[in-house]
Amino acid sequence: MDGTGLVDMRTVAGPERPASFEGLYQAQYGRMLRLAYVLTDDHAVAEELVQDAFVGVYRKWADVGEPVAYLRRAVVNACRSHHRRRFLERRHPPQPERPVPPYEPDSLWPELRRLSPRRRTALLLRFYEDLSVAEVAQALGCGQQTAKSLIHRGLAQLREEVTR
Repeated sequence: MDGTGLVDMRTVAGPERPASFEGLYQAQYGRMLRLAYVLTDDHAVAEELVQDAFVGVYRKWADVGEPVAYLRRAVVNACRSHHRRRFLERRHPPQPERPVPPYEPDSLWPELRRLSPRRRTALLLRFYEDLSVAEVAQALGCGQQTAKSLIHRGLAQLREEVTR
């Protein structure tokens, strides 16, 4: 208090330009956390928003003339954005995920299992996934001629397995 009986708010709030970012953090973290908690009514959300605001101040430390005011504005804006996002989420709830039908093996599966893993993979990519030979080669990490050979030999072996 000065001689007039009025409280000098600068001394209550502390200096507007702390000497270091660490000083700002130590002096303002609790105040900003209380502000964010009052605005969000969620302690975990408040902590996250305040931490993000401090990160923003840290990144712009050299350019910010009044870090306390900048930090306060960042916290308030983050809380407003949080409420806006929650409002939109309630207004547009996510669509439920469609259940994936259970996998039903093809009638050729027992024969396919007898093939070598590379041949089986080449056939599955070519005929089940409907990939081109070039795409099969890329997926297998081999040349196109190798992919053609794997597909050709896999089909030949599959014919033998089916006719048994």
